[in-house]
This record gives sequence, C-alpha cells and structure tokens, in this order.
Amino acid sequence: MSEFKYACPVCGQHIKCDSSQEGSVMECPTCFQKITVPQAPSSEDQKFIITGTKVGERPVPTVPEDRALVAPEKNLPMAAVVALLIMVCAAGAAVFVFRGKIFKPSTVVAPARQVESAADEESTSPATNQIRPKPAPAPPLVAPPANDTNWMLDLTAAAIPSSTAAGRIHGRDFIVERAILQNGSLTLRTGRNGTVEFGVIINFGGAPPESLAGQSFSITTNADKAAGIMLRWKDDDQQSKVTITNGYALRLNFGQLSGNHLSGKIYLCVPDETKSYIAGTFNADIRRPKPKQ
Repeated sequence: MSEFKYACPVCGQHIKCDSSQEGSVMECPTCFQKITVPQAPSSEDQKFIITGTKVGERPVPTVPEDRALVAPEKNLPMAAVVALLIMVCAAGAAVFVFRGKIFKPSTVVAPARQVESAADEESTSPATNQIRPKPAPAPPLVAPPANDTNWMLDLTAAAIPSSTAAGRIHGRDFIVERAILQNGSLTLRTGRNGTVEFGVIINFGGAPPESLAGQSFSITTNADKAAGIMLRWKDDDQQSKVTITNGYALRLNFGQLSGNHLSGKIYLCVPDETKSYIAGTFNADIRRPKPKQ
C-alpha cells in the first residue's frame, strides 16, 4: 500500500492516507467537511496534490500528468466564414440605426455653453445623479422706514432693538450691510466693497480690537470730549460728509472676539437738522494692519 496526499475541497487542508482508503469517507480535521477519498495517483513520484470530493458530489476525474487535453483542430469552411462576416456587419448596422432606443441616456447633460457656469448656477445630487438648480441668493437688506420717535438724545429712554442696525442718515433711510473694525475705527455702511458712500464712522483713537471687546460706552450730549463721529452720504453724485465731536448721544456695547469678528449693539443719535440716528446690532469684520516688512 502506498501513501499519498489529497486536499480538502472546502478549506484546502492537506490530508495523508494510503491507497486502501480510496473511495472511503473521511472528515477534514480543519473544517470537519466529510470528504470522499480520491483515487490514488498512478505514479509513486507524486508531483501534485489531488483534491478530494465533498460527500454527495460527483468525483472529479483525474487526468494523467503525461496527457494533455488537446482540442482537435477544425477548419471552418469558407462559406461559413463569409456568412459569419455578413451577420456581424448586419448586427453592427442595426446597432447604429437603433442606437437611440438601445442606449438610453441615464443623466441630464447641460449644453456646452452652460458647462462653464455650472458650478455657480447648478449642483448635482450624488443620490439621483440629476442636476438641480442652485438656491436663489438671499434678497438684499432693505432699510425700514425711519421713525422720528426713534430719534432721541436721552439715553435713558433709548432701547436697542435686536434687529440689524438701521435708521436714517441725512434724511435717507439707512441699514447696515457691512460692519468693519480697522485701525481703531468702526465703520457701519451700505454696500460691501469700495469707498464708503453712505454710512457712519466712529473713531476710537486707534484702539485695537482686543481692548474694545466686552466694553460698553455711553456718551451723553454734555460730554466735553467724545469719540469723533463722521456721517457720509451722496447727493446728486456729490459725496458729502460731516464730522461731529460732541452733542450727540451714543450707547455702544461690544461683545467678545470670535475669530476675526466682533459683534455689538449700538444706539446713536446725532443733533442735526435731518435727525440722523442708528439703532440695532452688527457683526464687524476685523481688518488688522499689515506687518511691516
């Protein structure tokens, strides 16, 4: 009796047995699969490990090493080759003619002239692979109509609303679209860029943002020396401004620094003929001076 090895068909575990056990049922010591022992190889010099068969499956016939399965060569007749070429050409022509019905597009493709602005106007949903319109931008802030009852030089009766700072400057309704704190000056303005054409600038004498954070200011009309107030407006394409150093009423409460922003609440009443005033909240962008080279 000669010994040989075979492999488990489930886990590949090598199992050793002798030729007297071929055809019997054994259990794999690794996965416990019941295996029918295969026929022992004819050659004693075994170059490969044969594979057993799971119980219930048909055994896989072994192929002698010195024999190879070689398919007999068959030569197709010329007529069959011609017929095959004709069928291939006909199939290609049918696919070309009916390509619109066979290959249906699964995505919506924007026209070429719209592709350049797709990132700004549209977005793609990864779940549906469909292009959906980008949400419309928020409408611009509109100043509420100014009310003379809000113009008061008595700070004890003044209340600061929780809405965006707004009011009236030189007879025109005003609302803060951007607040900037730079070089110790607080600017409340309309528009976000360019020269300040409509707004107010409060000068704190170059105080840094860290010294203003958390501070509260109350300036009454009888103060001898107060922060400089500049009102800016534009009439008939003519830029105008006026600077006020006393006689106004100001209550200004700064919040805490948050990154490059400093929030606050303001009530400002100016003793001019047009009854200019501002009341409400703001969140100022901090612009720090560039370091010296």
